[in-house]
Amino acid sequence: MYGVMEGQFRKYMSDAFDAPGISGNNLLRTLERRLDNIIFLLGFADSRKQARQMVQHGHFAVNGRKTDIPSFLVTPGQTIAWTQSSKRRDFFADRTEGLPKRTLPSWLTLDLTEMVGQITSLPADNELPDTINSRLIVEYYSR
Repeated sequence: MYGVMEGQFRKYMSDAFDAPGISGNNLLRTLERRLDNIIFLLGFADSRKQARQMVQHGHFAVNGRKTDIPSFLVTPGQTIAWTQSSKRRDFFADRTEGLPKRTLPSWLTLDLTEMVGQITSLPADNELPDTINSRLIVEYYSR
């Protein structure tokens, strides 16, 4: 679902086990904070794969610095914006027309006039995706 390879996923699991709290929720919270996922949730992309490609092509800046790493973990208070060169392309108008395309999670904000998103807090436990059975993932990786 998130397009994460096995090696990176093992690192995420290791970090989830080390962090205080429920390991499954820690893992999902980390996956939700990835830059490519944030781009998808803000509605700048139609899928996570498309968001990943857009990040890799350098269309976005985090706190004013161009970032082309899809696995970049966004922290509360950071802003995500289109780069100036991307805003001048027709592609930008196509991607931002009709926003918001889906409901925005409460831990994200979107300024439609500037096309800038911000992560205001970490996702709460009840805001994590319920389509993933994190208990089974934790059970598998705890061996």
